[in-house]
Amino acid sequence: DQVIEESWPVVRDAEEFHDALLSLGWVPCERMPDWDQWVPVLSAAGRLVTVWRGDRRLGWAAAEFRHVVQLLFPGEQIDPEHGVAVPAESLEREEAFDRIVLGWMESIGPTTAAELSQTLHLSEQEVQGTFLRLEAQGHVLRGCFRPGQAIEHSTLNIENSAAAIAASPEWCHRRLLARIHRLTIGRLRKEIEPVSAAEFMRFLFQWQHASPGARLHGEVGLLEVAKQLGGFEAAASAWESHILRVRLAKYAPEWLDRLCLSGAVMWGRLTPPPRLMQELSPLPGRRVVPTRVAPVSVFAREDAVALLAAAGEGMPHMDINARLGASAQAVRRGLQERGASFFSEMLHVTRLLASEVEDGLWELVAAGLVTADGFDNLRALIDPRRRRAEGRGRSCRPRHVGGRWSLLRPAESCQLSAVSSVESVARQLLHRYGVVFRDLLARESVVSSWRDLLVCYRRMESRGEIRGGRFVSGFTGEQFALPEALEALRALKKRPGTQQEIKISAADPLNLAGVILPGPRIAAVPSNFVVFRDGMVIRTVTGRETTDRQVPSVIEVGQVRG
Repeated sequence: DQVIEESWPVVRDAEEFHDALLSLGWVPCERMPDWDQWVPVLSAAGRLVTVWRGDRRLGWAAAEFRHVVQLLFPGEQIDPEHGVAVPAESLEREEAFDRIVLGWMESIGPTTAAELSQTLHLSEQEVQGTFLRLEAQGHVLRGCFRPGQAIEHSTLNIENSAAAIAASPEWCHRRLLARIHRLTIGRLRKEIEPVSAAEFMRFLFQWQHASPGARLHGEVGLLEVAKQLGGFEAAASAWESHILRVRLAKYAPEWLDRLCLSGAVMWGRLTPPPRLMQELSPLPGRRVVPTRVAPVSVFAREDAVALLAAAGEGMPHMDINARLGASAQAVRRGLQERGASFFSEMLHVTRLLASEVEDGLWELVAAGLVTADGFDNLRALIDPRRRRAEGRGRSCRPRHVGGRWSLLRPAESCQLSAVSSVESVARQLLHRYGVVFRDLLARESVVSSWRDLLVCYRRMESRGEIRGGRFVSGFTGEQFALPEALEALRALKKRPGTQQEIKISAADPLNLAGVILPGPRIAAVPSNFVVFRDGMVIRTVTGRETTDRQVPSVIEVGQVRG
């Protein structure tokens, strides 16, 4: 019952309803009557079709599965009659049955061909044939799994019991069966005992090295932090002053410079600004405006291809020069023609003033189009005193630093398949949080679809790489974790809490106030701060206003999402 509850799609709005339709293929009306409230929304958007049998409504399917439903119910009416075009691939009726049955078997527990055929309004004989094909492919297993039938068969001798199972077997997806087996034998029961949201926050401070005793050291530690936080976008001015300094003891900017210039780490904006995603408009004032809070990510260069492929899926194919200023257009054109260039080379190619080239580079950085060999290139653009050649000490460093500027997404860059990019992002999120579930990813900009991640995590679980189950209480849907994260979470649960306060910037990825913790969300700007004690928010600083919060009990924290 627990596995069935965790595997069944959670539908709280129209988008989650559409994800459920894509996962299941098609849903009979009587199976989930509560989902009926989201039908008008998706129908009006042309994302849902309805199957009718005479005057009776049978069920719904996503518009992308119209051609599959037509093969399943060739004599029934599908409303609307015209919708998404049938894909170019030729699909046989058997393949349509395989898609639908496999989608349901990934979301339900043990069942028989008779039960599933009755639920889906399909032929029992064809469903039985589909089970045999999926069994040959290794997706499902047959046997006797549910307690009622196990008791019934236990009264027979071995030969009669085997004959009964062969006559009317139960079928179960192998991934769900493996989880059912683990829960049944109880071998890992303590290991998956769920923790509260506050205890999970204590774990995250340790996991991301933000606790005072867990900080890393030197360039090796900085590289590990870059790999862990790769793909998370925060304000450009917050990375060194608020994010890296919290995780590294005695942080020195020279570490990041050397890692960038050596090719181990790079930086750039991964997700394009919303203004670049809009259709071209003749109205003025639609340019990208660079500021100190422009979102930027610091990541390992080896992860760059996967992160750019995942975050740049919506990058417009149209000419975006209309969204850029004249200086930015000239600089971008020069980089496209000459490739990576030093600042002096761009001055010669563009024939612009140094200040105009700086403005163009800053605009291209904010638009997610340009990066540089070193991180000091970004510091020079962020700091207005350096751009005016003012200040003393560190702020008096050269206005134009060494290192070449280059396009972040060159036209000849290597392209990854959608499956490879999703799997890379899935592994990145596991490395960042240890435990991953849907509500936790509210601030992740590179995550476009939880459904795609869910498919990837289920595949990784079936290979034994990660664990699936219920690890943090108070949240719906499936949760997945690294084995080493479960060990650390279980060890931390045995230790008593501490009264030590941890202060982080609201731009930090650990700012999960209002995401998994109770209370309002705090705007992710570097000037805002959140103070934690024992995994709970006790104080927030927004601008010049400080707000103290009453810390709820552990029981109340566990019931926040209940």
